[in-house]
Amino acid sequence: MVVKRRYESTHRQDQARRTRRAVLDAARTLFVRSGYGGTTLAAIAEEAGVAVQTVYKIFGNKKTLLSELVDVAIAGDDEPTELAQRRFVADIRALPDARAKLARYARHLVETHTRQAEVMLAVAGAALVDGDAAEIWEKNRAERRAGMSMFAADLAATGELRPDYSRDEIVDVLWLAMDVHNFDYLVRQRGWEPTRFEAWYVDTVAAALLTGPDPATTDR
Repeated sequence: MVVKRRYESTHRQDQARRTRRAVLDAARTLFVRSGYGGTTLAAIAEEAGVAVQTVYKIFGNKKTLLSELVDVAIAGDDEPTELAQRRFVADIRALPDARAKLARYARHLVETHTRQAEVMLAVAGAALVDGDAAEIWEKNRAERRAGMSMFAADLAATGELRPDYSRDEIVDVLWLAMDVHNFDYLVRQRGWEPTRFEAWYVDTVAAALLTGPDPATTDR
């Protein structure tokens, strides 16, 4: 009986996880297609194939649903792992020089933007007219800046950053370069290959922030 109850409990947890994912996927589709303001929880429930009461039970309201969708879109999963504990952060910290760190971050950035660009652009648009969306957008902006502050500290530890930039200015440059609108314009609108965007990111940030010559040109 204990084994059966454990099996039933695991089955219910798996089912709840699948239902939650279906609702998030439906919300993503409709927020991108119809906009945040033009999408109701009832429409999301219909798209997900569940009762609207189920959506309320899981998320409570549309603002919470959008917030959790943003978190999942950025992370790529719904695991409760803090940014500092993510694998790409450990990879960056293990690299010996600033340009290598930028290159590893650029790869992560492309992976993230490829996954989340549509959602984040929908949030940015909704933030212009909806208070809840604006609050979520501003929260994300603050989180991105905090992440870039961590990255700036790691780059500074290499001793390769230009001394004429303040710490805040370094964070400003990193924050601006990673903005989803850059990826949207260059890759989604102009058709750049993701690898070209990675190279652009590294070249642009290195030229702005690092001391010394570009290693790619030293043998020319």
